[in-house]
Amino acid sequence: MNADRTARAWGALLLATSLTLPLAACAAEVQQPASTTSPSADKPATDAPSPSASASADAAAAIAGYAPGEIPPIPALVIPSIAMADEALAGVATRFASDIPQIPGIRIAPAACGDAVARATAGGVMVLNGDGSGSVSGDSGTTVNNGDGSGSFTVGDGVGVVNGDGSGSFSGGDITIVSNGDGSGSYSDANLTVVVNGDGSGSSSDAKLGTTLVNNGDGSGSFSTETTTIVNNGDGSGSYGDGDHTVVNHGDGTGIFDGATIDMEPLAKAAPVGLFPSMGALAPIEYCGTTITLEDGVLFDFDRSDIRPDAATTMDALASALTTLSVPAAEVGGHTDAIGEDAYNLTLSDARAQSVVAALQQRGVATSFTAVGYGESAPVAPNEINGADNPEGRQLNRRVEIFVPAF
Repeated sequence: MNADRTARAWGALLLATSLTLPLAACAAEVQQPASTTSPSADKPATDAPSPSASASADAAAAIAGYAPGEIPPIPALVIPSIAMADEALAGVATRFASDIPQIPGIRIAPAACGDAVARATAGGVMVLNGDGSGSVSGDSGTTVNNGDGSGSFTVGDGVGVVNGDGSGSFSGGDITIVSNGDGSGSYSDANLTVVVNGDGSGSSSDAKLGTTLVNNGDGSGSFSTETTTIVNNGDGSGSYGDGDHTVVNHGDGTGIFDGATIDMEPLAKAAPVGLFPSMGALAPIEYCGTTITLEDGVLFDFDRSDIRPDAATTMDALASALTTLSVPAAEVGGHTDAIGEDAYNLTLSDARAQSVVAALQQRGVATSFTAVGYGESAPVAPNEINGADNPEGRQLNRRVEIFVPAF
């Protein structure tokens, strides 16, 4: 339910880098010009090799960094990590409970999302539907959870879709990702295109690096750059060429290096391509954060909105917990019972919420607060029972709630 986390989960802006680096490294490696046969350390370079030594000289010829006659392997196709991370919505209340002393008049509990309410948060609005579904919208984007594993989100100009069966997609800027949920899928951006077929085969091409990789899933495949081509036939045979050297491996223990026949080990088969990651599913929302409830009598005198001096200990403990846990955003909501005029109660509840925010900020709390007055509109207990006054219920309704969204 957090758009910023969703954006990090995807890491879309980093995918291109993570995919192209392995291919770039291989391209640089296979394009290195290999040196010709080096003179023997105990023999002058001007001495021409004897006919009996020519075979040894040919066998010593090799691509830089590889054994004589060895062909560089086809690079592995790197698949992007796109799995969406479910939000860790539960357990936040426990963290607060361990950081706030047991003070009479303060209650700490997970904020259950069965309220079917819309809560203002710093920079946005959280809507809780009570059936596991809901949404969060703000400056950083919008996330929608349908409660059945499916949902959607926006990040900047990007739009992501999760279908709940492992499939889904993301499209934004020049990046497009499609996961079919069965191990196949594709990724593309301005330079890079990756296709995974789910049967061990796939391909990758990078226009910026000038590389093309094909893996047929049966041990065969090819890799090419602007100057280098590697072919693996999957039966031990293959070829290599980079403009400086040409290698042909027959797969029978022999081969040709720059026109000379030498012994060569058969090529190992290319490893099959792994599965394209599933998009996963969004867990239904059970808890959306933490609610810290402060009874109005702990903070305020009757019909007043300025915090009493003897509430300093309570405010100090609360400020310390919010700072220790680095809470990024919270809503401070004032609530009243149903005694009095609606408009008056709304004004009083708003003033009390503002007072709590001011007191926390005076204590150096860096949390981004939103103060809201709800008046008598959101009771947690009945003000009356069968037409009779319910003092206990009215006391529960007179409160200030600090709602901390999961972070």
